[in-house]
Amino acid sequence: MQDYRRNDRDKGVLRSLDWWTIAIYVALLTFGWISVCGASYTYGDTDLLSLSTRSGMQIVWIGTSFLLGLTLLLIDNRFYETFAYALFAILLALLFVTIFNTHTIKGSRSWLVLGPIRLQPAEFAKFATALALAKFMSKFDYDIHKWRDFAVTLAIIFTPMLFIVMQRETGSALVYFSFFLMLYREGMTGSVLFTGVAMIIYFVIGIRYSEVMLFNTPTSVGKFVVLLLIQIFTAAMVWIFCKERKQALQISGICIGVTIVCAAFSIYVIPFDMFWIQMGLCILLIIFLIVQALASRIKNYLWIAAFTFGSVIFFNMADYALNNILEAHQRTRINVLLGLEEDLKGAGYNVHQSEIAIGSGGLEGKGFLNGTQTKLKYVPEQDTDFIFCTVGEEEGFVGAASVLLLFLALILRLIYLAERQISTFGRVYGYCVLSVFLFHVFINVGMVLGLTPVIGIPLPFFSYGGSSLWGFTFLLFIFLRIDAESNRTKS
Repeated sequence: MQDYRRNDRDKGVLRSLDWWTIAIYVALLTFGWISVCGASYTYGDTDLLSLSTRSGMQIVWIGTSFLLGLTLLLIDNRFYETFAYALFAILLALLFVTIFNTHTIKGSRSWLVLGPIRLQPAEFAKFATALALAKFMSKFDYDIHKWRDFAVTLAIIFTPMLFIVMQRETGSALVYFSFFLMLYREGMTGSVLFTGVAMIIYFVIGIRYSEVMLFNTPTSVGKFVVLLLIQIFTAAMVWIFCKERKQALQISGICIGVTIVCAAFSIYVIPFDMFWIQMGLCILLIIFLIVQALASRIKNYLWIAAFTFGSVIFFNMADYALNNILEAHQRTRINVLLGLEEDLKGAGYNVHQSEIAIGSGGLEGKGFLNGTQTKLKYVPEQDTDFIFCTVGEEEGFVGAASVLLLFLALILRLIYLAERQISTFGRVYGYCVLSVFLFHVFINVGMVLGLTPVIGIPLPFFSYGGSSLWGFTFLLFIFLRIDAESNRTKS
């Protein structure tokens, strides 16, 4: 009788699965294997299925991924919520142990080597972190606006990040920032997201134009523009969060007016560095906001003052971090991306060659196994991090666009599935999965095209390797199992 009920329940789960997402998964794996074949093929190879070739081994990883996905679907969905913290603790322990790993691969200690088997715990920590976040944020009294709850949420995100950075695997660590997209969906104030975007703007403009002088004055254009932006952003936040339109206009008017007068004096009378004038304006602005907070007892003024203060500190620390904290190769990659260095034989070589490969593919591509750039091994990491260039060269614009449309279909489908969850646990986990996939696709394709820094993260279901493929399968199929139960319950 129990076996009959179990079989009936399993059939119900299978009927409730989102087969559209599974179809997209299979399509991506198929295109991914074709791309691995093209990227790893060497003229003269006669057997693409041989286990001595990358294309043959990728078949093994794909086959085991199917078995793994089936196993995850057969596990009761309550298991994932019940043991979320335990799985997270196990993966944290693996990440911590890996820090002391003596095996270094390409300068990273992120791999656990057990005989012929190599595993990268950072790839599996993503689904464990997503489960822990979903478990914590689905508790009865959780409120993202409470300091305690928000602090624990951040701790869940940043702890694995810290361990991965200590493994010298910065690219994989940055993926965890994608969880902030989920936090935004769950009610995190937009000011946090805006602060992150503002920091990126400060960094890019400040570093890119730090050596460019404003006309014939000793004022750096990078410093000038960033400090002016800090003042304008502060005024805008006063308008939005304090509802003080007149006050915001006065702040922006005074800051811009003083800046214009000083700039004119520096250009036409006595050249001087305007940095100190603008820093003085920012300090006066912070003092003004604190006084306003004490007088009106409106806490938003204090938050805005903290934003202004933090912006000034971050901007002044950005150059130090670039030159003294980041590794030499990371610094070079950023300089190449910002156009400060060319280095076509060094840090810019990968991107330059991948751009040539994609451009040479034209509209319809050169055909399967006919790519010259990839066959002659001009593009390093062409079957892992830079595999998208193989798609562009062999399948052309049509093939590359088709792959991107498949990923778009997956992202849109995940949004739909996440929104239809009946539990907070399912919705939070769904948006975590969505955020990770979106980050990987955007950054990986962007770095191949020279639009984002080269941080070394794989393209989901395309890049060669078992750890990344299994990691993405864990992420996706756990969510499909949770969604199937949710869908079955509603029906």
